[in-house]
Amino acid sequence: MERALLDELLAERAITRLIHQFIRLNDSGDYEALASLFTPDGRFARPTTPDQPIIGRVAILASFKARPPRLTRHLAANIEIDLLPDGQAAQARSQIILFTSPVAGGPVSLLVGGFDDELVRQGEDWLFRSRQGSLLMKGGLQDAP
Repeated sequence: MERALLDELLAERAITRLIHQFIRLNDSGDYEALASLFTPDGRFARPTTPDQPIIGRVAILASFKARPPRLTRHLAANIEIDLLPDGQAAQARSQIILFTSPVAGGPVSLLVGGFDDELVRQGEDWLFRSRQGSLLMKGGLQDAP
């Protein structure tokens, strides 16, 4: 029983790390590494366009490279992970806050949303099979008087 609990905790830690890696790679513009976090046939739907899924690692990479340059900082919170009984798949939910600006010092937009993820274990690694985004709120931030 003790070994099963340890395996579960290690899987949850690896999945949490994967979610944080996605954010870091997105904010740093390392889209090749970001795309490699998905299975070859992975599916990604941005929170701003949840009804327009991008299917396949190659298409996911192309979609990120096609975006205009901007400054972003994503924050993830309330990560919940449910391992499936076989230990080779999981589901996760997280809330996301995104601050974005077209240039340093420019106006800042704020988006609040979330992701519903399906994950699979491949060898020692966990990969996204699907990341389904949703948007809850959006707006701009103003300088304080």
